[in-house]
Amino acid sequence: MKSPQIKTSLPGPLAKKMIKLDKSFVSPSYTRVYPLVVEKAKGLWVHDVDGNVFLDFTAGIATNSTGHCHPKVVKAIKSQADRLLHMSGTDFYYTPQIILAEKLAAMAPGRSAKRVYFGNSGAEAVEAAFKLARWHTKRELNIAFFGAFHGRTMGALSLTASKTVQKKNYNPLVPGITHIPYAYCYRCPYNLTYPQCGLHCVHWVEDTLFRTTVPPEEVAAIFVEPIQGEGGYIVPPPGFHKELYKIAKKYGILYVADEVQSGMGRTGKMFAMEHFGVTADIMALAKGIASGMPLGAMIAKTKIMNWEAGSHASTFGGNPLSCQAAMATIELLENNLMKNAEKQGTRLSNGLVELQKTFECMGDVRGKGLMVAVELVKNRETKEPATDMRPRIIKRAFEKGLLLLGCGENSVRFCPALTVKPGEVDTCLSIFEEALKEVAG
Repeated sequence: MKSPQIKTSLPGPLAKKMIKLDKSFVSPSYTRVYPLVVEKAKGLWVHDVDGNVFLDFTAGIATNSTGHCHPKVVKAIKSQADRLLHMSGTDFYYTPQIILAEKLAAMAPGRSAKRVYFGNSGAEAVEAAFKLARWHTKRELNIAFFGAFHGRTMGALSLTASKTVQKKNYNPLVPGITHIPYAYCYRCPYNLTYPQCGLHCVHWVEDTLFRTTVPPEEVAAIFVEPIQGEGGYIVPPPGFHKELYKIAKKYGILYVADEVQSGMGRTGKMFAMEHFGVTADIMALAKGIASGMPLGAMIAKTKIMNWEAGSHASTFGGNPLSCQAAMATIELLENNLMKNAEKQGTRLSNGLVELQKTFECMGDVRGKGLMVAVELVKNRETKEPATDMRPRIIKRAFEKGLLLLGCGENSVRFCPALTVKPGEVDTCLSIFEEALKEVAG
């Protein structure tokens, strides 16, 4: 495909029927951004049930890292399906889980020996990290960040501070978690400017938080996204993670990197934390790890993953099909796709920066690799968020055949498969520009 093909009104007749059926039987808690009913997909191209074809710059929420139905990944899944579908790695051994664990432990940054725990999702990976941090340190308190999204299970949700709707009516949550401001330089919570600020947001933790309300010797871990995902694809300034890590080590606090959305080559490196020169004690992975198959992994230094048998487990975690999909995914990432993410991410970012010169509503363009966002504002001077504009731009892009998602309060994210081609990047930019013109003027 070279361009989207919209043949019907959206939603089309078959899509309308399926959406009506969905409303009768599927949980209303799901958030559907636009009426897309998918029939099949290949690479970056998604076909709906009415024959309309869309260019996908969502990758299933940054999950289909190798594109939809990459032939090597599909072959690995089919081959494994003929041999073993399930045996539960909780109670038995099987080769795919063991081999993948060995590979992930070797890939993870740092020279320390590592072990891997498998679950089914990012939330489960974070939940495992949360429990391991408590188990290992025997401490009850934890620190996380405003804007963070770590998942929807009760422990991961307790660490999350993204939207109140995600927590509404679920309190009380897990106690002992303190949320602090992230290094959001475009909207500094302290009204300071980098680098003149001297990384005030980091030193505030030790100078104020630890001195007044949170005893550092009782903190098990700091949970942090190398680049905030759902919070707005926020890239912290150089030195943020290094300085925060130093403070954590000073007080024996574990540094937990949530790489669920930023990891697996998306930023041009296997793990986003590599951009910042920090080796986390524990790392949570999911989304792009298996090209769309359900899999989550928590990687920790061997000396930290010292919990006893039975202290945590998962029936389906590390499923043989998902493990084989992950091995095929990793091979593709290492061979070429990480480099492509860096190259096409630069093309995408440069294109958006060019558009920014024309459109006043594009307040900030940020990201690394193929984890890119545009923050929409009503006025560049005041930076007033254009929250009402974003859904209209995304909807208009959809109607033109481009799939996009939001992140944060007023940002549009671009997270295509790492297989994206230059022409597909250019098509995305062209359609986005059209949508901007029609909505923002």
